[in-house]
Amino acid sequence: MPKVFVTRRIPEPGLAILRRAAEVKVWEEELPPPRDVLLNEVEDCDALVPLLTDRVDDELLDRAPHLKVVANYAVGYDNIDVPACTARGVLVTNTPSVLTETTADLAFALILAAGRRLVEADKFLRAGRWQTWGPTLLLGQDVYGATLGLVGLGRIGAAVARRARGFNMQVIYHSRHRQEGLEKELGAAYASFDELLHRSDFISIHVPLTAATRHLFNADAFARMKPTAVLVNTARGPIVDEAALYAALKTGRIAAAGLDVMDPEPPRRDNPLLTLDNVILLPHIGSASVATRTRMATMAAENAAAALRGELPPNLVNREVWDRRRA
Repeated sequence: MPKVFVTRRIPEPGLAILRRAAEVKVWEEELPPPRDVLLNEVEDCDALVPLLTDRVDDELLDRAPHLKVVANYAVGYDNIDVPACTARGVLVTNTPSVLTETTADLAFALILAAGRRLVEADKFLRAGRWQTWGPTLLLGQDVYGATLGLVGLGRIGAAVARRARGFNMQVIYHSRHRQEGLEKELGAAYASFDELLHRSDFISIHVPLTAATRHLFNADAFARMKPTAVLVNTARGPIVDEAALYAALKTGRIAAAGLDVMDPEPPRRDNPLLTLDNVILLPHIGSASVATRTRMATMAAENAAAALRGELPPNLVNREVWDRRRA
């Protein structure tokens, strides 16, 4: 039977699909497999099911002559050198769409929690500091009726915009291309990046990590935001310059932030953001619901199993490899 290596234990329904198609080996530890272990495991593998923590590059591909498919357990695939896989005829797949609503839920939860200082208030109470009700105690920012700036209006950005309608928010967005159909559906208005920074009470990031978006939110961007603004990032950590964010939060240049992603992950113990009360930091749990993580597992497994059977995987990233095989 073909051999599959899964770099972490994923929900059982996904493993069951893989076991029907191949001999499956799972890395059972909580932490990712060390690099040398990963390189050794792929030497006789026909399929690899990695997570975002597992780098798939030339070094790995050189060690995996039998590899047919890399079925990423994620929507994003910035951990994979797709051109290198394509050059070697290795299929790359992902798990799109499945986590849209779950991640949008979390993004909006961060908008509410960071805006209204909920985590800070919980710590305040638990520390025994609450003495009485006070007119100026833990004042936050109103969400209802505020202006929400979305950087990126893909699936997740649009889902956040739909949630914002229930809070009567004015939604503006910036992306590489205008989405006129979505503008009408969502009641959203296109804005330049500079206009979005100036106008938004809340900014939520929903763009992929690319050379153009790395440190898109830097000191210059924070200087153009409202001092009452709240930044939320559920996309990728390096889109935000964390040193600049720390300075903006520390000095009151912006009011608050909510981050589900950081750079690196996990953060180093000396990361100064850990010392601030006006930032909520989460351990990359945007898709962390039982239903979503299970569906991600079955999608990744179905992608790998289809490739091993010589069939077109449902969620293929590098279609040119398949077309080349069929030519």
